[in-house]
Amino acid sequence: MNKKLIITLVILALVIVGVLFYSNQPAPETKKEEVSVSNPDTITKVNMGTIDSLDPHYQYDERSQEIYVNIYENLISFKQGDMTKFEPMLATKVPSDQNGLIQDKGTSYVFPIREDVKFHEGGTLTPEDIRYSFLRSLIHDREGGPLWMLYDPLFGVGGLADITKELVGVEDPKTLTAEQSREVYNYLARTIEVDGQNVIFHLPKPYPPFLSIICHDNGLTAIMDKEWAIEQGGWDGSPETIAKYHDPTKEVDPFYDKTNGTGPFKLENWVKGESITLKKNDDYWRAPAKVENVVIKMIDEWSTRKLMLQRGDADIVYVDNQYLDQARELDNVKIISGLPRPYTGVGLMNWDIVSEGNPDVHSGKLDGKGIPADFFSDLHVRKGFVYAMNYQAFVAEVMKGEGQQSRGPIPEGFLGFDEDSDLYSMDLDKATEEFKQAFDGELWDKGFEITILYNSGNDMRKAAVDMLKSSIEGINDKFKVHVRGVQWATYLDKLIAGKFTLGFIGWGADFADSHNFAVPFMRSDGTYGAFKGENYAKFAKDQEVDELITRAAELTDPVEREKIYQELQQLCYDYATDIYLYQPAAHLVMRDWVSGWEYDPIIHDGVNFYYLDK
Repeated sequence: MNKKLIITLVILALVIVGVLFYSNQPAPETKKEEVSVSNPDTITKVNMGTIDSLDPHYQYDERSQEIYVNIYENLISFKQGDMTKFEPMLATKVPSDQNGLIQDKGTSYVFPIREDVKFHEGGTLTPEDIRYSFLRSLIHDREGGPLWMLYDPLFGVGGLADITKELVGVEDPKTLTAEQSREVYNYLARTIEVDGQNVIFHLPKPYPPFLSIICHDNGLTAIMDKEWAIEQGGWDGSPETIAKYHDPTKEVDPFYDKTNGTGPFKLENWVKGESITLKKNDDYWRAPAKVENVVIKMIDEWSTRKLMLQRGDADIVYVDNQYLDQARELDNVKIISGLPRPYTGVGLMNWDIVSEGNPDVHSGKLDGKGIPADFFSDLHVRKGFVYAMNYQAFVAEVMKGEGQQSRGPIPEGFLGFDEDSDLYSMDLDKATEEFKQAFDGELWDKGFEITILYNSGNDMRKAAVDMLKSSIEGINDKFKVHVRGVQWATYLDKLIAGKFTLGFIGWGADFADSHNFAVPFMRSDGTYGAFKGENYAKFAKDQEVDELITRAAELTDPVEREKIYQELQQLCYDYATDIYLYQPAAHLVMRDWVSGWEYDPIIHDGVNFYYLDK
């Protein structure tokens, strides 16, 4: 055989053998770098912003909500990730017409209470603990707190002061005599009845959102151990002592820094302004949580949060929309985005600013060196600010398109939202026209100076106030807008004290109903409406705002309810009550070793750690 041919055949054979060998090997995998799970028994979440009390009946903000949903429990809860369905918690059944637990034509709700449930400090849950917790919450009723949600269905009023004024002629519940207190207590107590192992709520009239309110995850309906609470210095259970325990300051609140719930985690440690550590409750009435510890850290700087996520020191981090692209560049990180979020972001304008001791009003006068207390009571001032906001740029650039411009207090997905309703857009010519008419032209000639706040670390809100400052100062060189960042707790304190001038803030759904947005934003005694003072209250009375809101809540016909909510939305537009800026889409950023998470739109970017594992 030809030598050259032999060599060729040998080479060909070797090639065939090589092909056959490699074809039988596993295909090479393209995968991320192997990373060991950091602290497998601990979930670490890093938030932006702080909390300033652990009392579940005091706080009313998103950051606190995440603490309470893991320490305390309610009678019932929303099914995980669904705002339309309920499941029993400390109650064994969800009341309904079908099971006979909604009675008296929709005015009585019966909750059978679960037995053998233990509190973290060792007590056993009883129906009397349920009754005590609700009464303590009603008596506590701190200014600017969440209790309007209970007073509304149970009594048809906004708070305890409304009852004391109507019942015994006392405007401030803290001045009740013992005799007056007994009368008020009896009025409150008749709505919550203990019958054996059942707790029954009696409403004066049907109230469709009631079960959603009972699900409230921000502490409003959190259940405490009565005996323990009294030992700690909480309401002593006496009908004569309402004045003593109503609206306590944080400094004297006995539950400011201690907790005792029935939830899957219990408080281990709280370093104020820095972190909260929770420990798994081994005696939990359901199966214990999957992780031993939860650490929630409060860090305002995005760069620090990002580094902790990148290193694996944090499992879940808060990420503003404008930083999502940076988060997407990180290895071993998953981002869940585009989640529906029932939330309205707004530039809140105070119509009756407390000037005394308030540097943000500067001179406190209409003299070109400050602003008067009634600055935002002038419709032309409000419209000037509303037209000066660059909504489109905010949604596109700051939110990175993860959301839309708000059309009023009620977000998309709720009765009253109309995608074709009137909508403001940035128009500096119209803003100029409005400012020239404000205070009969005096404002344009003299100018003004104002400081607008944002909560430190919230870069979205800082971007909003910076946009407003740039637009308004460009309209008239006599207009001066200062911007200052403060801690979240300080931000809330300024709001409660009436010293807020203008600042951006938001409202997320406490329960799945339009009523939950109409009341806080628009009602004269609502969470934000009340902070805008007497001038706003007069407007609300003149336009019958409170009456419209009450009527909408009582109607069972959704078509009629929707008409009223659309009318309320239109009032917000016509009178430029606030700067309705955005409704975001929600997202969550976490290490890809975290499992078990499901979206809960009610606790927003908070997490129910009971379901998580690593």
